[in-house]
Amino acid sequence: MAASAAQLFAREGLRGIGVDHIGASVGASTRTLYKHFGSRDGLVMAALESRHTAFMAVLHRDDGEIGTVESLFDTLEQWSAEFGASGCLLLRAGSEYRGANDDIVALVRRQKEVFFQEVARRVSHALGHDDPLLSSQIWILFEGATAIASLDNTAVIGAARAAAAALMAHAGQRNET
Repeated sequence: MAASAAQLFAREGLRGIGVDHIGASVGASTRTLYKHFGSRDGLVMAALESRHTAFMAVLHRDDGEIGTVESLFDTLEQWSAEFGASGCLLLRAGSEYRGANDDIVALVRRQKEVFFQEVARRVSHALGHDDPLLSSQIWILFEGATAIASLDNTAVIGAARAAAAALMAHAGQRNET
């Protein structure tokens, strides 16, 4: 149910959808939704957890050990092809619920921190040391590509991958000197 709700929220937004519409879309009664999730916001939190878990699983699906920075963007292309390029549901939730539900905003922050740590882990593995600034730059490229791809421009993902590769190559050259 949460995964289906996440897809619905990605397509139609989070706060503007009524519980009856959510229930009809996921094949559950309003009563069932409240029974399982306690509240509409409980369902939103479960949907965000489901979406984050699914993305992280896809991210690690093909990684033997530690994936490359560039493979982050490959995963984004795969994700966009499978689920559509509708922007980042987590960031949309953080924005829509800011000031309305601190628990949802905190969940989004934690999930984004988990993803940032994954980016940082890949950067560190490639360089042989931590580079917080470079990790932030790669993260920004990824999040920006996600946002721009939602405007029917998934080609930007390849451009972001190329920019990330250039940043990584430059950082590697700095290490050699």
